[in-house]
Amino acid sequence: MMIDLSTSYLGLSLKTPIVAAASPLSHHPDVVQRLEEAGVSAVVMYSLFEEQIIRTSLELDYLLTHGSESFAEALNYLPDHGKYSVGPERYIEQIHELKRKVTIPVIGSLNGISPGGWIHYARLIEEAGADGLELNIYNIPTDPKISGADLEQGYVDLVRNIRAEIQIPLAVKLSPYFSSLPNLAWRLMEAGAQSLVLFNRFYQPDFDMEKLEVVPNLQLSNSSELRVPLRWVALLYGRVPVDLAVTSGVHTAEDVLKAVMAGAKVTMLASALLKTNTPDAYVRQLISNLQAWMTEREYESITQMQGSMAQRAVAQPGAYERANYMKVLNSYPDTGPVIPDITLQAGMLYPVD
Repeated sequence: MMIDLSTSYLGLSLKTPIVAAASPLSHHPDVVQRLEEAGVSAVVMYSLFEEQIIRTSLELDYLLTHGSESFAEALNYLPDHGKYSVGPERYIEQIHELKRKVTIPVIGSLNGISPGGWIHYARLIEEAGADGLELNIYNIPTDPKISGADLEQGYVDLVRNIRAEIQIPLAVKLSPYFSSLPNLAWRLMEAGAQSLVLFNRFYQPDFDMEKLEVVPNLQLSNSSELRVPLRWVALLYGRVPVDLAVTSGVHTAEDVLKAVMAGAKVTMLASALLKTNTPDAYVRQLISNLQAWMTEREYESITQMQGSMAQRAVAQPGAYERANYMKVLNSYPDTGPVIPDITLQAGMLYPVD
């Protein structure tokens, strides 16, 4: 029996639910080409960060103004705008290069929070031929005067502003740290998001105790991190009319199947591909395992199972969360605390083997 692994995401027809998430791999068109041959159905570009856009603007301002008041001939050595390349421009070139190399959809990625130059570069990404745009809204609030409502409104405004300027499909990548994620998801949908990607990962810093410095500490994910996005996809599926994508914790065929059954249209892999020297071989084995599992259980297609384990698919959705909470608690063996036997001697406590 031929297994149909095709799905749709952001209005795009995809041959499998396996998408290469934003990662350094997209720097290398030849690697992406091999991933396409292995069965990856789309690629999300590495992110263009808001800070890069701001830095470019500041560098350009410096180059165009530094020394201009020193003497009248200053204009003679101002750089020609077209003769040097800055970060964001290289990003646009990379989209062109990927589009020449592969036939699968190429999705651009912008990472930031303030409107600033985002809208301008969203347009440039569209003009470069990207098939979609993913907004990775990575913001850690530190100002106690900014309320959660204000923060969320900023997200919604950003999505609405960008949606008004581009025609390509728009996805929003979020963290799980919101007081009412379903409400925010609904508002983002109303603002123009066609997909939600759950979830981005906050890379926690560490301290170097010798140098007394804060240092970055990148920890790649593992399958245990699938649980949070899995839960929220299962809760949002059928409630908010957007495509749902699972990222963080997708490593095995079982992870892919769980995500799809929860309601995801696609699963996005980054850490799993970065951990191996042969990501294309990894993808081939993943898809082979996926097909074997579905064949054994007589599934004919991926769409047949989508959402089958979502909250709304169970008999009593209202009790879904509380029941699962109680099951988890009751699943732990009730053997009591492990306390050594003790005896009192000469006014002191001694453990007894």
